[in-house]
Amino acid sequence: MKTKLLIAAFCALLGFNAAVTAAGNATAGKNKAAMCMGCHGADGNAPADAFPKLAGQHAAYLVKQLADFKVATHRNDPTMLGMVAALSDQDMQDLGAFYAAQTGKPGMADEKQVELGKAIYRGGNIASGVPACMGCHSPSGAGNPGAKFPSLKGQHAKYTAKQLRDFRDSKRTNDAGKMMRNVAARMSNAEIEAVSQFIAGLK
Repeated sequence: MKTKLLIAAFCALLGFNAAVTAAGNATAGKNKAAMCMGCHGADGNAPADAFPKLAGQHAAYLVKQLADFKVATHRNDPTMLGMVAALSDQDMQDLGAFYAAQTGKPGMADEKQVELGKAIYRGGNIASGVPACMGCHSPSGAGNPGAKFPSLKGQHAKYTAKQLRDFRDSKRTNDAGKMMRNVAARMSNAEIEAVSQFIAGLK
């Protein structure tokens, strides 16, 4: 009995150590993020709206995206492929931890489009079958880290709109069960632009 308990304790300890090793280190990630800063900013708040803000994003989501860029089958971007080519799994975990620990800065929304964007984000479009965005990304835009649904609040509208169009056109296919492709396929250009503007203003 005592031997079994010792074996169980040893296995549990090994499992714990493996979890610690697999977890990202934000301090190490900060040093590794030097190559990312030109596009995504020193603290993950990208100054140019063509690039996503990474500050405050869920670590697991970021790690998945980096891994997808590296494989380049479901999310293919020549620039990102070059950036992630030499990253190890631990590098990705460290980068995810670093950016998750940063504070995202609020964005600016086009007030002319916010009303439509708010309606789509919170209530969807019953007529065309577009579900409410907040069902997965939360009313505040904070996302769902457990399900790896990203935080959207404050994201650049230009970047969000491009991702929705890429999902709609199947240029981006790394969404589980075609979830985002099925949603974006039902959205009009006006709805994509409006919901992207609304998301930019979420805090």
